[in-house]
Amino acid sequence: MSTTTRTSAVLRISGLAVGYGRTPVLTGVDLTARAGEVLGLIGETGSGKTTLAKAVVGLAPVTAGRITVDGRELGALRGRDLRTARRSGAVQYLFQDPLRSLDPDLTVARLVGEPLAVAGVPRAERDGRVHEALELVGLDRALADRTPGRLSGGQRQRVSLARAIVTRPRLLLADEPVSALDASNRNHVLRLLDRLRRELDLAVVVISHDLDSLSGIADRIAVLYRGRIVEQGPAEAVLERPAHPYAALLGASSPSLDPSRRAALPLLRTPGPGAAAPSPCTFAHRCPFADASCGTLPEPRPLAEDHTVACHHAPDWRARLPR
Repeated sequence: MSTTTRTSAVLRISGLAVGYGRTPVLTGVDLTARAGEVLGLIGETGSGKTTLAKAVVGLAPVTAGRITVDGRELGALRGRDLRTARRSGAVQYLFQDPLRSLDPDLTVARLVGEPLAVAGVPRAERDGRVHEALELVGLDRALADRTPGRLSGGQRQRVSLARAIVTRPRLLLADEPVSALDASNRNHVLRLLDRLRRELDLAVVVISHDLDSLSGIADRIAVLYRGRIVEQGPAEAVLERPAHPYAALLGASSPSLDPSRRAALPLLRTPGPGAAAPSPCTFAHRCPFADASCGTLPEPRPLAEDHTVACHHAPDWRARLPR
């Protein structure tokens, strides 16, 4: 984890709400990603992590709130301005499955150079940028003429990463970028992301359900539960002394988290079905500390510098744990 304090915000999200028809997916999300840092976005399947990333790139219906990248409000752009912003490649998306996201009929050189062609970069400059991107992700130029089917899983994901950084973006959204890889390739890609964010002063948002993969590279972690951010703060604090019961539950139940870290987290005994009365707090039905005070929606409040939590009982619930 980086120990450098970063203040240059590349991505700012405030009051974001996303919904499909009458079904809300995200509500009141506030988030910041800074230049040169990795922000980990963690949560169970269905929590809204991918929807949030899609909202940033304009692929999910935003019903409220603001999304700005380098001070430009993306939702306010229309027509030619919106097309220009998209072609610029300032925001790039790294998908979970490189085999499905890469055209099997195109060579590596064509795949990596495609975003530059869309942005109108001249062919002579394009070739040099492609080779530079391949070198940055540790791929030999000899692979440039191969198609994805002739590459290993780790090589394919590095091609995807080269394709994402070739436009020299300001923001990279990495959606479960290592979940389809074996342990060796997973570690290699995570180290690459860690190095590239420093060398390129890149803001990286890593979406994951795996706390262990975030523990080595994330500067900050935001915990998402049922469309709301319930805790966000420095990675070390969220991983080792989570303030929200859900964050603690995630860590203690993660099979991949380092055993010594997992053992230090409280093992919460969640109530059975129907044990908690309906509550504006979305976690109340799973929370062993839910009581009458949970009758109002917990708003994010500061615990320390750059660390907030949305829970009426945080962090005092720790004192109620059996000893």
